[in-house]
Amino acid sequence: MTDQAAAGTAEANNEFVDFWNEILVPKFIAYKHILVDGLTHHSEAVFPSLRVREGDNVLDVGCGFGDTAIKLAQAVGPTGRVLGVDCCDAFMDYGREDAARMGLDNVGFENGDALVMPFEPEYDFVFSRFGTMFFSNPVAAFKNMRRALKPGGVVTHIVWRTPDDNPWLSMAKEVVLRYLPPPGEDAQTCGPGPFSMANQKMVTAMMMAAGFDAIEFERVDAPVLVGKTVEDAINFQLALGPAGEVFREAGDEAEAKRPEIEAALAEAIERQRSDADGIVMPSSSWVISAVNPG
Repeated sequence: MTDQAAAGTAEANNEFVDFWNEILVPKFIAYKHILVDGLTHHSEAVFPSLRVREGDNVLDVGCGFGDTAIKLAQAVGPTGRVLGVDCCDAFMDYGREDAARMGLDNVGFENGDALVMPFEPEYDFVFSRFGTMFFSNPVAAFKNMRRALKPGGVVTHIVWRTPDDNPWLSMAKEVVLRYLPPPGEDAQTCGPGPFSMANQKMVTAMMMAAGFDAIEFERVDAPVLVGKTVEDAINFQLALGPAGEVFREAGDEAEAKRPEIEAALAEAIERQRSDADGIVMPSSSWVISAVNPG
């Protein structure tokens, strides 16, 4: 990548970073109980198979609230080390507090844009859960993640599969679009979006272009919690995700139609399976792993 292209990539990604910090952070914090606790089943289905070993030096890209970095720190043990990086310090403050409360001194957190951070090849394992989908330039991001790996090191990133495989995200958008127009081309956004890496062939080509070998895809299906109650689930959908983007961009029109939109969402959500913890829906992801050939 030329210096000019790199500068353009960094500038484009800065817009997404600003959007995360200024618009999305308060919403994510408000629904942390869904975004962290709601994904527990999914994480439990993924973590046992991760190629991370005791004593490894690990980088967690887009670590968010720090829950995955903490799980990785527990996996590598006291002889290992984990660094969680994210562009939102407000998220990582929760991870710092949790690590201190748990007495973990082998995990740290650093604010930064993983697309352009000057990584050194010091990590045995690089991980990202639902973070790579939002990079403005995925190939450049994958190259930087590979740059962080030792020769023979492994990267594993988790991304959502197609909208049809993830009704917990797609269903609400379909409902909201009955009442509101789709976002325009000038809509504010957090990046390419949750389904941007659903296509196996496309992501394989991206990772090959970044220099990775032995690229593998594993499908993981697991339930996710979308709200403690129907009301909680509705508020979550209208605040975040594809439905939240449609609602936010529609502005005053969305607020005027909120009662009928909420009624339609309630009807759709109430048809979903619920358990003692709340409203639970199906989800499906790719767990994508590859090797840095050196």
